[in-house]
Amino acid sequence: MSTIWKVLTRKKEIDTESVEETRLSRVLGTFDLTALGVGSTLGVGIYVLAGKVAVTAGPSVILSFLIAAIASVFAGLCYAEFGARTPKTGSAYVYTYVCVGEFVAFVIGWNLILEYVIGSASVARGLCSYLDTLLNNTLENTFKEIAPIHVSFMSEYFDFLAFGISILLAIALAFGLKESSLANNIFTSLNIGIVLFVIIAGATKADFKNWNIQPNNSTNATIIGEGGFFPFGLEGTIAGAATCFYGFIGFDCIATTGEEVRNPRKAIPIAIIVSLGIVFLAYFGISTVLTLMVPYYLQDTRASIPYAFEQIGWGWAKWVVAVGGTCGLLASLFGAMFPLPRIIYAMAADGLVFRFLGKVNPRFQTPVVGTILAGLLTGLMGALFDLAQLVNMMSIGTLMAYTVVAASVLLLRYSDSDQLTPERTNTHYIAQFLNCGRHSEPTKKSQNIVTFNVLLYCVTCILIGLSAIYLKDPISEGQTWAIALASTAIGIACILIMSIATQPVSRQELSFKVPMVPLVPALSILVNIYLMLNLDTETWIRFAVWMAVGLSVYLFYGLPNSLRNYRDYERLD
Repeated sequence: MSTIWKVLTRKKEIDTESVEETRLSRVLGTFDLTALGVGSTLGVGIYVLAGKVAVTAGPSVILSFLIAAIASVFAGLCYAEFGARTPKTGSAYVYTYVCVGEFVAFVIGWNLILEYVIGSASVARGLCSYLDTLLNNTLENTFKEIAPIHVSFMSEYFDFLAFGISILLAIALAFGLKESSLANNIFTSLNIGIVLFVIIAGATKADFKNWNIQPNNSTNATIIGEGGFFPFGLEGTIAGAATCFYGFIGFDCIATTGEEVRNPRKAIPIAIIVSLGIVFLAYFGISTVLTLMVPYYLQDTRASIPYAFEQIGWGWAKWVVAVGGTCGLLASLFGAMFPLPRIIYAMAADGLVFRFLGKVNPRFQTPVVGTILAGLLTGLMGALFDLAQLVNMMSIGTLMAYTVVAASVLLLRYSDSDQLTPERTNTHYIAQFLNCGRHSEPTKKSQNIVTFNVLLYCVTCILIGLSAIYLKDPISEGQTWAIALASTAIGIACILIMSIATQPVSRQELSFKVPMVPLVPALSILVNIYLMLNLDTETWIRFAVWMAVGLSVYLFYGLPNSLRNYRDYERLD
């Protein structure tokens, strides 16, 4: 049993002297990474999400975006530290391989492949739907005639445009990364320009009475709620924040670029934080002017910005927004598809998936085979499934990756795997739980305490999340058992965080470190687990099927062909 455990937890070693060496071309700078993060995050959400959430949160939608931004920054800070710690291609996959071990790393890498395939496909399908709306559904009607699909769990037709766009972008990424990055910078800049236009133009038509609407002002009190700034109470604001959180997903693609960035240790953390800040300001500004231009209960949940301008008599602005929407979606598609071949390349280089997928073209210095395969997968998914089906499948992999990265930050911050201080006293584990021995440097015992605490904290977060979801009514009714159960879980979580905080900290110098550890990573874990528990049953079933396929690949190919496995054999010889 111990042998199996050692195999599954063997870790990737990164030589600090050769960490900058790569077969890929280093052509990306901080501006390119920031544009990549903004472009991939500020896609369809900016044109749909604000209006959709405003209907359920009212004017307090701006606070919903603020709460979601804070939660996203927690995850972003954790990614930023890992970008400074291990600037290698592969994002959370590499981070987990270095910190936790091979098996968990494969699970995360396999999840990220799912996330980026589904994310890219949903953007491709969304772009086609957006263009089709401007063309009065001409494309949909044509495709239904020439390529109908009569399967209940798939789209009604094969979307040739979504397939074609995905293939063309994959070819562009495979044979011209620098040129593709330049095009992405242009599209993202145009998108931000349109967002600024909407905010400035909308502000000239702002009416602050729309933030203080009373129920007696309308015959339909159901859609108005209680009126005022919080028409649906704090619950509506929090529920809106859960939806808004998904509007910030996408920044993690920056962390997959480690081997293609000129100065990754500084550029990656800066780009993550700056891109999240820009995205928040865009969402905050758009949601503010939308709810001031048009009452929250009259928002169009499908195309809120064009609708708002039509309501104030600016029909011409619809076409300005249409240009911005197209540019934004193209940038979002680039950002969604860009990291997919990088994850495949990283896993193939380690021997966990088929090695030919990681082959780098010597002329273009890109993983051509992996990139083209990524385009084919994205194109097929976008062509065969509709937007709603795709969106429902994409969140779970992202949230799990966020959780593992935050947990890994805790594990690495309180351990020095290469230079653990030898035990000089016979400190009992109970005494070490609060570091009664006052060790100033990590020991094997303190590292074990932190590992145990982090695992137990994750379990406790699951209990807290389940209590928040399923015990909400008993708690609000004052039922003692429900309050006691939730309070116990929260109390245990607080004790575990306090215990982690007392342990000796690693003295390794990094260009960026997460502030307020262990609080920030702990809050990130709690938020991510809560959002995962809110996903529907069908999403978990699809996830289980995908993982079953992945585990088969790992057991029959990855396990015997792992590069780490070969190195272990070399040491034995």
